[in-house]
Amino acid sequence: MAFIAALALAGCAGTVPLDPGPESNEPECAAISVRVPDTIGDLERRTTNAQATAAWGNPAAVIYRCGLPPQPPSDLPCFDVEGVHWLLDESNAPRYVFTTYGRSPVTEVIVDVTYIAGADAVRALSGPVSVVDADARCLAATDVFGGGSVSPTPEPSPEPTP
Repeated sequence: MAFIAALALAGCAGTVPLDPGPESNEPECAAISVRVPDTIGDLERRTTNAQATAAWGNPAAVIYRCGLPPQPPSDLPCFDVEGVHWLLDESNAPRYVFTTYGRSPVTEVIVDVTYIAGADAVRALSGPVSVVDADARCLAATDVFGGGSVSPTPEPSPEPTP
């Protein structure tokens, strides 16, 4: 009887409708997709309707999409999680968007932080994403300016006129 109840609950979750990324058929997306975990935290993986996508939780609290176009340089905060650089967009809080930087094709992870910490979701997906080689990384101000303090070079003052 418990088995039937479990099937009924699993059936209620339904398929999560998602749009595939424009480059979702790239072999790198397949390499990542076969490695994503069945659970993230306490959230179970659900069925999706698009290639190179995954979702966890009911409602879907974590969404993974691979195959987005390369990201230009950004002023969004960037974090290194297990060797993968992630840009963080908090503009739609409590749904945070994490996007890989320096890997092609780009992977996006959308996390509803009311259900799971963003760091936990990104940590769970950084391993699978790391199978795609990085060709760039985020830079901090210390990378650009050499690690020391930066002070502007003063312009010479004009000579006073008598």
